[in-house]
Amino acid sequence: MDRHDWQRGKSRGHRRYDDDDDEAQPVYIGVPAAHRRKRRRHHSCAGDADRESRHAHYDHQVHREHSHRGYYHDREEHYDDEDGGAAHHDYIDPAVSPAAERLRHILGDDDNMPTPTIFTEMDTLQHEGGELEWKESARWVKFEEKVEEGGERWSKPHVSTLTLHSLFELRTCLQTGSILLDLEGYSLPQIVDDIVDRQIADGLIPPELKEKISFVLLRKHRHQTKKPIHRSLADLGKSSNAASIRLAGSIAPQKIYAPGSQAALADCLKNKFMKKIPRDAEASNVLIGEVDFLEKPFVSFVRLAQATTLGGLTEVPVPTRFLFILLGPHGKTKSYNEIGRAIATLMVDDLFSDVAYKARDREDLIAGVDEFLDEVIVLPPGEWDPKIRIEPPKKVPSAEMRKSVMNLNELGQMNGSASGAAGGEDDELPAPHELGEELKFTGRVGGGLWLDIKRKVPWYCSDIYDGFHIQSISAVVFIYLGCITNAITFGGLLGDATDNYQGVMESFLGTALAGTVFCVFGGQPLIILSSTGPILIFEKLLYEFSKSNSIDYMELRLWIGLHSCLQCFILVISDASYIIKYITRFTEEGFSSLISFIFISDAIKKMVGALKYYPINRGFKPDYITSYKCDCVPPDQAPLSDDNMTLLFNLTDWSQMSKKECVKNGGLLVGNACKYVPDLALMSFILFFGTYSMTVSLKKFKFSRYFPTKKGCGYHLDLLWVGILMAVCSFMGLPWYVAATVISIAHIDSLKMESESSAPGEQPQFLGVREQRLTGILVFVLTGLSVFLAPVLQFIPMPVLYGVFLYMGVASLSGIQFWERIKLYLMPAKHQPDFSFLRHVPLRRVHLFTLVQLVCLAVLWILKSTFLAIIFPVMILGLMVVRKMLDMMFSQHDLAWLDDILPDKDKKKEDDKRRKKMKKVVEA
Repeated sequence: MDRHDWQRGKSRGHRRYDDDDDEAQPVYIGVPAAHRRKRRRHHSCAGDADRESRHAHYDHQVHREHSHRGYYHDREEHYDDEDGGAAHHDYIDPAVSPAAERLRHILGDDDNMPTPTIFTEMDTLQHEGGELEWKESARWVKFEEKVEEGGERWSKPHVSTLTLHSLFELRTCLQTGSILLDLEGYSLPQIVDDIVDRQIADGLIPPELKEKISFVLLRKHRHQTKKPIHRSLADLGKSSNAASIRLAGSIAPQKIYAPGSQAALADCLKNKFMKKIPRDAEASNVLIGEVDFLEKPFVSFVRLAQATTLGGLTEVPVPTRFLFILLGPHGKTKSYNEIGRAIATLMVDDLFSDVAYKARDREDLIAGVDEFLDEVIVLPPGEWDPKIRIEPPKKVPSAEMRKSVMNLNELGQMNGSASGAAGGEDDELPAPHELGEELKFTGRVGGGLWLDIKRKVPWYCSDIYDGFHIQSISAVVFIYLGCITNAITFGGLLGDATDNYQGVMESFLGTALAGTVFCVFGGQPLIILSSTGPILIFEKLLYEFSKSNSIDYMELRLWIGLHSCLQCFILVISDASYIIKYITRFTEEGFSSLISFIFISDAIKKMVGALKYYPINRGFKPDYITSYKCDCVPPDQAPLSDDNMTLLFNLTDWSQMSKKECVKNGGLLVGNACKYVPDLALMSFILFFGTYSMTVSLKKFKFSRYFPTKKGCGYHLDLLWVGILMAVCSFMGLPWYVAATVISIAHIDSLKMESESSAPGEQPQFLGVREQRLTGILVFVLTGLSVFLAPVLQFIPMPVLYGVFLYMGVASLSGIQFWERIKLYLMPAKHQPDFSFLRHVPLRRVHLFTLVQLVCLAVLWILKSTFLAIIFPVMILGLMVVRKMLDMMFSQHDLAWLDDILPDKDKKKEDDKRRKKMKKVVEA
């Protein structure tokens, strides 16, 4: 077969891209529609019948005109049943592609052995100083890294973008080249001999080319991570201390030695890139090159029976399991490189790598390529710049979804259903929040508390010694700074709201006491107890209520604390923590929005009030500064009872007295500057907005909403200790403390355990949380010792705390779906963000749901402004009632996207589905 036949065989009806065609825009990967095909019986690549079949298939492929129709026709013929047996004509689901059908059988024989991670390296043949050498050009662990054009550094990891043409060419290569599966290979020279011998036996190359091809494949390899290796691969068998090591140009090229010298392995072991590769990884080497002695491409795909370390073939000491070799005539460098990138990308694909390990013959590999083609996405060439490198996603989709699609006999579709809104009812629902067994109602008195104790006691010793880890030190420092900042802020604001009945000192002592006790005995010791926004608002409203009704604030507060403690005991004994299941996003966002708006309004009110105490001196004129004065003059003379007092009065220099001394001694302040006050308002606003801006800039933490715990939860045990601590703090006149969401999540986040090795560009895998009690105990002990900072803390200006107050209000609104839906009222449809709920819920229903929440928020705000403000925590129950009534206004589908489905409704929906299923079975 000549060179022109090869070009026609790989074209497949697609545009040909020559190296000198700079105007050609490649088409990037897409999802072709699935086509119906039948399966073909498997063939072994080792038999003579298979060789004859491949010869006929090879000649048939390269001597016909291909088009898109021809390509899919070829796929259909490829999976056709040759013997026509009735056993092979089973019913094939039209919704599943033949490739997926075949792979389901391949991957169905799962031996529960995990597939090793594949590290792929692509080397290209280069001419350096008149000599041939293999030079590393790209590598893959999960994402692609290229050697930059300067050749001095690696590019950032990025998602591989392949031309659709290269995938079809790769498919042709696998159809027409030699496939060696489970080859017994111990050294590269032996493997190369077996590859070339197979090509000769299959009649793909003449025997006289064996020496030339072997010579090329055994040239030296130069890797990007270290200095050029001036030794041929054939020299690797020599002793590392041999004095006869010379440059590659002076070594007889025909001398081939077994690779694997200690020097080559030592260089590989020094490679820091090994930290990014899992220990059980295996290598896939892709060799791409152009030579002048071939008229048609030389293609071979090899899977070794056992992974073998082949010396310096790979830049890291990872045993090689797969080899893909493509040598071709000159003039198609770009095309060959794209084919190499295509096979390298497929080798690191989770599903195709499974296929590569379990493939029984050529057809299985081609089915893997077809499945890959069924899942890719096309980007039109005129609407996207192919030079753009796509950043790796923060969360990589799992290949299990694609495997489950094959098991369910259906193909997933990207970006929603292909049928659109008119295709019928949208049955897609968001992933529900999973509730653990800790929130199940036991029906026994104190049953939940007893289960919490049984769940936590076996882990108590572990909770102590697990804290002796280097990670705990950074967590303690980080959370300690957060706790004292929180204590200073809320302590200052409490003092301002309660006329210093409670302040910074009480905040430090209370935080240390409550936090330490909770970390020692609580059910979830990673939770940080602290003053929170709702507690601060309640204290403010309680003080205003006491003051307006002439009630002793501290006494009333004591009785409220004891009553709250009693309520907590009743909830614990009655196993009532399960009620939390009925608090959905509607209730959470309504209450959170109320607290946020209170924060924002109070912070602004405080700053506006500063203008009353320190008004701006608008009448001040710098030119008349000499006329501004204020003198202290003695009061009118009056008869004094004592002669000594009269003498002291006459001898006092009233002009030298300070303002306070003058007023204290009964003097009078005379002058146009006596009523002057400094312009503190402007400076206060600078501190206010400056603090807010700095807090927004510094607060860059990214938290997850849920963290799985391996030691179980303890809701009832936590509630018990919160009630006890509330009573103790009420007796001691200390602030009340509950779980602080932000600091608690920060504490958990600082103790996350992640995988040490991760592919470049891939986020480390979450392994769990280092659950223990030691860090919390140390944090609160240090917080208690911080009371000695009180003399310094008094110099913190209140506008700084108000700026933090404003930030807490604004930050609480970010990430709330309610707030995002409010902004939709002001946006035209074409400018609205691509929220998931807008894909599944009509916009008018979204606006109606938002309107209900706005009405509820307005009612809560009005109640907060009346004498009923003291009962505002009870408003949560009111929101739960409103949420229950929404089931009559909205469908469960809409509520699943805009809110959460109530547990009873979820169960009812499952029962309805079960009835419908049974009805269909009966009708059938």
